[in-house]
Amino acid sequence: MADSDLLADRFEEQRGHLRAVAYRMLGSLTEADDAVQEAWLRLGRTDPDEIRNLAGWLTTVVGRICLDMLRSRTARREDPLEHAGTFVPDPVIGSLERIDPEQEVLLADSVGLALLVVLEALEPAERLAFVLHDLFAVPFDDIAPIVGRSTAATRQLASRARRRVKADAPEPERDVTRQRKVLDAFLAASRAGDFEALLAVLDPDVVLRADSGPHVGGAAASKLVRGAAAVARQALTFARFAASSQPVLVNGEVGVVARVDGRPLSVMGITVVDGRIVALHILADPERLARLGLAGPGE
Repeated sequence: MADSDLLADRFEEQRGHLRAVAYRMLGSLTEADDAVQEAWLRLGRTDPDEIRNLAGWLTTVVGRICLDMLRSRTARREDPLEHAGTFVPDPVIGSLERIDPEQEVLLADSVGLALLVVLEALEPAERLAFVLHDLFAVPFDDIAPIVGRSTAATRQLASRARRRVKADAPEPERDVTRQRKVLDAFLAASRAGDFEALLAVLDPDVVLRADSGPHVGGAAASKLVRGAAAVARQALTFARFAASSQPVLVNGEVGVVARVDGRPLSVMGITVVDGRIVALHILADPERLARLGLAGPGE
């Protein structure tokens, strides 16, 4: 690895994997890219002859960077308390007709928004242990130095996180065709203003998270809604946007991009279990939507 061009090429081979690790750690595409870039800078300051396994070294370095970012985020408490429970991670938007290879790498294990929301609620060290071990098979012996714990204590961190994920993250329907059937029924009921039809397609314990950013128009607009009846009433208020909604893949599950005069207004992803919607995640934060670079229909 003496040749700098060779080192750069080998780093690029790992970029997609590293971005996938960082995205699961941070729930932010922009921050994930920042973490990967920082890993490249740290590699440049390291003697490559001391690195026996470049892929493993880079993975743990990105994990350490993300852990620091999560701890800094927690310490700053930038989001107001009323926004914290409605945070929706950056969605990865794809086409229902064609699959982007970069998105395939990013979502290789179908990490849905519902899972990312649960990961967001974990303590930073728990999230790191779970993501690196359970999602990327990094040994606990390699994770322990990052979190400053013993191997046994690190294993316990992952175990606690795993229990939380199992309890709070639903196991979604994987068949996109069946997901699409449920989404179409939901949109049709919303357009028709059919409250009973909405109840039929919503799980009784459905949860809706609408993240409009910390403040919109001087007032908090984000909301957390629980229960089929309450979510159905919210869906009726979205009916005017249903007609202009473009079906897309959102983190490997079906969803829609709603537009007004061609401008993206929101992205909604749904999670389907046993033929009903158990979770809806709506991102309507204008600044974050702008960073997603959403193209218009057919582009």
